[in-house]
Amino acid sequence: MSLTVADAVDYKGFPADKSRTGGWVPAALSLGIEICERLTTMGIAVNLVTYLGGTMHLPSATSANVVTDFMGTSFMLCLLGGFLADSYLGRYRTIAIFASVQMLGSGLLAVSTKLPQLRPPPCHAADVTQCQRANSFQMGILYLSLYLVALGTGGLKSSVSGFGTDQFDEKDEKEKAQMTYFFSRFFFVISTGTLMAVTVLVYIQDEVGRSWGYGICSASTFVALVVFFSGTKRYRYKKCSGSPVVHISQVVYAAFGKKKAKLPSDISLLYEDLPEASRVRHTDQFRFLDKASIVTEDDYGHNGSFMVNPWRLCPVTRVEEVKKMIRLLPIWATTILFWTTYAQMITFSVEQATTMERTVGNFEIPAGSLTVFFVGAILISLAVYDRFFIPLWKKWKGKPGLTNLQLIAIGLFLSALGMAAAAIVEVKRLSVAKYHSETTTLPISVFYLVPQFFLVGAGEGLIYTGQLDFFITQSPKGMKTMSTGLFLTTLSLGFFFSSLLVSIVKAATGSGGKQGWVGQNINKGRLDCFYGLLAALSFINFGLFLVSAAWFRRKTAKQAPETEIVVKESTTIEEKC
Repeated sequence: MSLTVADAVDYKGFPADKSRTGGWVPAALSLGIEICERLTTMGIAVNLVTYLGGTMHLPSATSANVVTDFMGTSFMLCLLGGFLADSYLGRYRTIAIFASVQMLGSGLLAVSTKLPQLRPPPCHAADVTQCQRANSFQMGILYLSLYLVALGTGGLKSSVSGFGTDQFDEKDEKEKAQMTYFFSRFFFVISTGTLMAVTVLVYIQDEVGRSWGYGICSASTFVALVVFFSGTKRYRYKKCSGSPVVHISQVVYAAFGKKKAKLPSDISLLYEDLPEASRVRHTDQFRFLDKASIVTEDDYGHNGSFMVNPWRLCPVTRVEEVKKMIRLLPIWATTILFWTTYAQMITFSVEQATTMERTVGNFEIPAGSLTVFFVGAILISLAVYDRFFIPLWKKWKGKPGLTNLQLIAIGLFLSALGMAAAAIVEVKRLSVAKYHSETTTLPISVFYLVPQFFLVGAGEGLIYTGQLDFFITQSPKGMKTMSTGLFLTTLSLGFFFSSLLVSIVKAATGSGGKQGWVGQNINKGRLDCFYGLLAALSFINFGLFLVSAAWFRRKTAKQAPETEIVVKESTTIEEKC
């Protein structure tokens, strides 16, 4: 039995000794970073809209877009973090650098919410349009703080889970079982951090002070970094292997470069340089990309020797890996809209809560803490699925559970129902607001919002699990980081689409000085119509997803026969594809 891990090194660069490096304890040291990342990001996101409206005096639609742009940027930057980790920095350095950036951002946010010079004068008018808005300098400091946090989130989100799994050897059955345990604990940590953010941290922000809440995030990240650094000598490190983005670009560039070349009738003439065990069988789909594997006269040097330039000639396996990624795109596209509905739960739904009766006895529930029902729905839905549904399904169908596509489908349907429920509740809330326009708190219980939080939250629990499993299991082995980044871009684009949709609806319904569906004051708008629009789009998207899922299953079911591909002796002038 080998005492070292073949593809990992220790902190000195020597082959990693199994007895001295890796395992559960080093993997667990990175979990503190993940808790603080969730605590910071969600602690800001779920309660930021109340700060923007109540303290910075921004209109309702503008406040919602600031939050969704912040969240969208956070997840979009995961691609940057993943690229740097794979190509240059490695996961350890990426975590250390971006955790420090996030700590700096939350610290600056604590300062900006503390100093009176960095916010407009207090205003207690019922209509925010009567208050003095934050000036460009005040908003500039706020944006700088927020996007430093977003940059930190992007780097951490792409690397922490991967660094944790790097501590286990997949070829060792014992360590492979420990890695499975790590994944379940990792999701638990994400949920714990989110739960702490929407309860304890939101309460501190509202009752003690914003600066205290954000300061705690910064201090917690510092402590987590100290703990993370303490394991430096015990970690296993994977060498940078190059970015899948470069590999995909090489295939596309090579295919376009040979667009006039004719595909051979015998595919065994296509170029392949990987050993038999590492190859991916050829498929007939997206045949244009096969041109990247056509051997032409330009692939030979002046002396007749075979020269491989990865930007002109790629092996069949690399081309097939790109094809696999393309097959994921319809599923990817039809899961984006869910995160747009999710965005409403931390923006307009929280703003709805600020106008409703939130007292239970002598305790007033912070508006941002209503998302605890959202987090609770995630945990409950997953617990019911794991403990009750899977055993029954296994007994009935003989299968270990639903497929990842089935989980996503159910999640999309629940989220569409959630938006429909939100529209109905908003009709009720607006009918009350019509007769109490001068009051800041409407005589209607905030618990009317629970169904929309619960339905969308249960949907997220299933969709997140299904998406993560789908993109990891269906992607090529060498593009796992890329596929995880692709999954995270659905979150990013969902938030950005929310901002775009709000802007379009505001422009279309609020022209000529009218309030419109979304605008200055949600009590005078038609948020019910906006929610109804999202519900309709969600049901249409659900139908498109079912079509895409059927297409994907049909295409992946058609397996091409094994084909021998020619292996040529070559001289590589660059790193291979």
